[in-house]
Formats: sequence, structure tokens, C-alpha cells
Amino acid sequence: MAKRIIGTTPKQDGYRMPAEFEKQSGCWMLWPERNDNWRDGAKPAQAAFVEVAEAIVKYEKMTVCVSHEQYANARARLSPAIRVVEMSSNDAWIRDCGPTFVVNDHGGIRGVDWSFNAWGGLYDGLYFPWDKDDSVAQKVCEIENIDSYRTENFVLEGGSIHVDGEGTVLTTEMCLLSEGRNPNMTRSEIETLLCEYLGCEKVLWLKDGIDPDETNGHIDDVACFVRPGEVACIWTDDENNPFYEVAQEAYRALSEATDAKGRKLKVHKLTMTKKPVLLKGAETIDRVEGTQPRKNGEISIASYMNFLIINDAVILPQYGDENDALAVRQVQEMFPERDVVGVMTTEVAYGGGNIHCITQQQPCSTCVGKWQE
Repeated sequence: MAKRIIGTTPKQDGYRMPAEFEKQSGCWMLWPERNDNWRDGAKPAQAAFVEVAEAIVKYEKMTVCVSHEQYANARARLSPAIRVVEMSSNDAWIRDCGPTFVVNDHGGIRGVDWSFNAWGGLYDGLYFPWDKDDSVAQKVCEIENIDSYRTENFVLEGGSIHVDGEGTVLTTEMCLLSEGRNPNMTRSEIETLLCEYLGCEKVLWLKDGIDPDETNGHIDDVACFVRPGEVACIWTDDENNPFYEVAQEAYRALSEATDAKGRKLKVHKLTMTKKPVLLKGAETIDRVEGTQPRKNGEISIASYMNFLIINDAVILPQYGDENDALAVRQVQEMFPERDVVGVMTTEVAYGGGNIHCITQQQPCSTCVGKWQE
């Protein structure tokens, strides 16, 4: 029976978060349905989520969690190869409210259940309440019969971190030092907790993310590890691009950084969209007190960086943009050993995230340390 682990941390118990490019046993998603975030009754978003799930299940096991009200709809739309589990949630961002899985060198796997407050709580969170989301991680761990650590007084989302599996964690100051997360903690205290719960030794801080109004600058829109000693980083030469300064600064910082093993990082550039992706159909999104309103023409955070690495493949956002094909080529060069599968996810971007945000990989605990050359 799954239990809560009290009094120790993953690092103390010999556990670490594996890199996304290490072997996985499966992947998790939540089903979108809230009318005050997704346009047209969430039906276009659901179609995009189906496409993402079907792309993933060709390579590894896939579980989609869905409310009682939407269970029959989701089960009918998803192929029989995908497991559908009834689970309540406030929205569909399992990267941020689901568990971060950690493993040891003896086939053990556990979950980290971060405190979740909808990206800022009552200070600048995106909706209220968020209590169902905050229970998702525990429910996933209990379904899998996995013990978990609860960080009761430490708020964190999975999209705010990337690790290399060898002691390094990558994050942004904009997010982790924001007033809505852990305002009573110093940067040093936050670093200590990151290392304790992720099994890491060194934190690499980038200054800003590209979505200050949504997630306060999650790292998964800006940069990620593609293998030990190598990172991908957003890039644009266009000074009129709204993300130009953040991309330039992130690339400079990563080019000067070393990881926990002392390696100077090799940095791969990943293009931005040629044109900003602007929200359409906001008039079909319900206006509800406690939820941040959306309006037509606002910039959606459409980053190619928000891809998901899975077994033998990378699932990559596509937007119908002039640079879609370039992004595919660049990611294929980073991952020559994997298929690069593009999925049209403009509807997910309209809702405030993308493929990485709506997925959570579960590592293969018996394949520790094995990554594809």
C-alpha cells in the first residue's frame, strides 16, 4: 500500500529525479474541460489532447485521467490502447500538479508531491480553488502503489524545473523567486530544498521565462537538457520578437554555465515561431470570478521548446507557422536517435501551455542510468 514518507527527503534516501531522456515506463495526462480557460467548451483542446496522447502511446504506455462528467466522452475519443482513469482535477496541467517521480539504483521508485497553488495562490494565481489539482499527485502515486514525499510548505510546479539526472537542476529566478510561491524563503533555502527533493547538487538559474503572466516564467518554455552536458535553448535573431531579450539572455547564461560534474554545457539553438501566436475565440471562454480572463489578440506562449522526450521519440508542438519545419529539423539534429513527431497544438497554447505542460513522464525504475546514445 502506498504511504506518505515523513521525516526524510529523496536525496537522504538515495533517490534522484531522472532526466527526461532516460528510459520511461509510461506517461500521464489530464483531460481538459473547464469552460473558463478553454475556448468553445474545450472541444478543440480535447481534440489536441487526443492527438498528443495518441502520438505518445505509439511509443510507451499512456494514461489519461478524466472527471466523472467527461469519462465517457474521453473513453470514446481515445483509442483502446490508452488507459482512462476517473480522477477529479481543477484543470489539465499534470506537469505542474502531478507527481515528480524519483528513482534509486535498486529499482525503487517514489513520487514527490509538491504543494500546488495554481501558479501563485491568492497573490497572482490563475484560478481558485485549486484543491483538486493539489490532490492529483497523491492519487497518481496511489494508483501506481508508489510511496510519496509531500512538500507541505514548499510550492513548486514540475514545469519550473528540468534536470540532467546527474546532479544538475535548471530553473528560472522569475518563477521560483516569485512572490506567489515561497515568499518567506531565501534563494539559498530554495536551492537546498530543490537539491534535497530532486537528488541534485547544483542549481543553474536563468533570469527570466517568457510567460510572466501565466506561470511566472517556467523553464520548460525556455531550455531543457537533451543529454548529459547538453541543453537546448530558445533562440531568435528577430529583435521585434516579443521573446528576443529573454532568448538572448538565456543563451548567453547557458553558454557560460557548467553542470554539477563541471562540464561546460553545449548549447543547441531552437527557433521561435516566425509570428506570435495570438488568441482567437476568447468570446467563447466563460468569464468566472477567480479565473484570469482571456481576450482576443493576446500573445499565446507558443514555444517549440515545450516538447516532451519519451522512449524513442520527441513529441514536438506545431502551430501552422513558417518555422514549424525548421523546429522539426533542429530537434531532429539534437535527437538523431529518436523520431521527432510534430503535433498541432495551437489550441493548447491558447489555454496557457503546451505538450510538456500537459504531460508527466513516469521513469522506468529498473532502467536507471540508461539513456539512448
